[in-house]
Amino acid sequence: MITRITLENFKSFREKTVIDFTKTNYTILPQNVANNGVLKGCVFVGANASGKSNILLSIKLLLDLLFLERSINSGIYLCMFGQSTKYSIEYEFKIQGHSICYSFSVEGKKSSITERLQLDDSMLMERIGLSAQSYIADPSGIIYDSDDVGKDILFLRTLYFNTKFASSDVLSNWMEYLKNSIYINMFDKEAIPYNRSDISLTSYLERLGCDSINDFFNSYNFQQRIEYSHSSQGGNFRIVSGDDESDKMIFFKREGINVPIPFTEESLGNQNLLRILPPFLSVIKNGGMLLIDEFSSGFHNDLEALLIRYFMEKSQNAQLIFVSHSTNILSNSLLRPDQEYSVEFAEGTGSIVKRFSSEQPRSAQNIEKMYTSGVFGGLPNYVEVPHED
Repeated sequence: MITRITLENFKSFREKTVIDFTKTNYTILPQNVANNGVLKGCVFVGANASGKSNILLSIKLLLDLLFLERSINSGIYLCMFGQSTKYSIEYEFKIQGHSICYSFSVEGKKSSITERLQLDDSMLMERIGLSAQSYIADPSGIIYDSDDVGKDILFLRTLYFNTKFASSDVLSNWMEYLKNSIYINMFDKEAIPYNRSDISLTSYLERLGCDSINDFFNSYNFQQRIEYSHSSQGGNFRIVSGDDESDKMIFFKREGINVPIPFTEESLGNQNLLRILPPFLSVIKNGGMLLIDEFSSGFHNDLEALLIRYFMEKSQNAQLIFVSHSTNILSNSLLRPDQEYSVEFAEGTGSIVKRFSSEQPRSAQNIEKMYTSGVFGGLPNYVEVPHED
């Protein structure tokens, strides 16, 4: 599980910024903390264009570079108002009781990449430009040159795809954790599964049926269920998806309504909920990170809170890291103060992150009210400009 990210000169983060995902001394909501002491997720709130999404992007970038055959384009990620031509990101993880630290930096002018990988206190890999040395398979070290080290490709990716880290269970499990991660942009309806599985709604229903989704509905008294079939009967109505028996469609069956409702005729909120449940349930089951940008898009506030609560209660080796504009989820009955961050953009400095727990709010305090009153920062500063008559 991810424990810390350090950003410097990356996108809107000019100054060195550390984001911590380990628990503090709060004792509330123990179900929100994994057995290894790592938090099962966190939320980032703040005004539009404050830099919230760039935090998710820093994690997404690692996943993209490892699993999607992407090369590094330093111009996209370099802080445009910083003085340095280099950006760097450091990631820390806890896997099977071990600490993994991986970092890379990109020097834009030289198009040069630096990488370091450590397991606990041991250096496992170091790369500078087009030369690298790995101690993973051979403790004495194996040296690689430009024939093996790609100019615009992470050497970590090369090592993994060439060896699958067969000599290290810890590194192999680390890669599986990363590969099981899913990124979702709720605004664009974009979902990226890094294990390349098909997590579309129809594919999920074809493979696993409706039981897990209907169990979710039953757990929270949704008073509805779904069917995935060629036809659906309700009262005096029977709706058929097409002439071919193999044609299937999704039907909503609501209590008190005898007529089956086709998916396309359902509310946008129910459609969004159904689309997000396959990746949601997959990460809970398989582990990994579920990264969600604009989580509140298309959801009622109470439904967003319900999904967060479900994830915290059901997940074991998984984390939900998301951006939201819903202030109602800033509650000590749902998230701990060490799971909540505000982000604001300061002129001349860039994005600034503040962890709510740094203000040491008490468990009984109204966190939402404290945030909206400005205690934690990250509020929009919109004011009406008076007009002259």
